[in-house]
Amino acid sequence: MTMLEHIGSLFSYDDWANREVLGSLQALNAAPVRSVQLLAHIVSSEKLWLERLLAQKQTDPVWPLFTLKDCQTGIDQLSGLWKNYLISLGEAGLSDSRTYKNTKGDTFTSKKQDILLHVIMHSAYHRGQIAADVRAAGFTPAYTDFIHAVRQGFVE
Repeated sequence: MTMLEHIGSLFSYDDWANREVLGSLQALNAAPVRSVQLLAHIVSSEKLWLERLLAQKQTDPVWPLFTLKDCQTGIDQLSGLWKNYLISLGEAGLSDSRTYKNTKGDTFTSKKQDILLHVIMHSAYHRGQIAADVRAAGFTPAYTDFIHAVRQGFVE
């Protein structure tokens, strides 16, 4: 498996895990507000990083006021956008660098492969926060462990 294929597999996992969290929150009569805010942040941040990689202007705030429906729309859109980006990037493009500004206006340059791994890890971190928040509210969170996704055939 090439590095690009591996990263593509991680983005497949990320898409699956985001959908699992979304579905679990949608199934609740009243999803915890903080959980919805965190999922909105995941969606917005993934879009922001894609926009940075494509040298596009940021379109959403980092902490948007998204509903679960907005999150679903974003997740649906991001799935195809990330697949297309990875295809267009190619294996050689992983080691290319991208210069961008963070939300404070500071300029950084990072390898694209490092940005891509950050996106995956950042989202997993916040899904963990959602799981803790859902559990604290008395509900059972979505089971989004990577190995579970692999065992169940959701990720190859």
